[in-house]
Amino acid sequence: MPDFEKAFDDFLDCREYDKAANDLLSIVRTSFKAGWLVAGGQPLKPQKVCTLIRPGSEEHQDEDNP
Repeated sequence: MPDFEKAFDDFLDCREYDKAANDLLSIVRTSFKAGWLVAGGQPLKPQKVCTLIRPGSEEHQDEDNP
């Protein structure tokens, strides 16, 4: 019989766990946001999640690596 802690660590390191955790967080955030708005909270402003930078672009250049 496999060691519980080893099996659990393996589970936490797998892609399926990452997807399930992200999905759960999304559900919790969406539910909280709905409650927030119903309770009279201000709508959230859109935010950038990430920005893609092309190699060689001005954003990609920095002082240490021109």
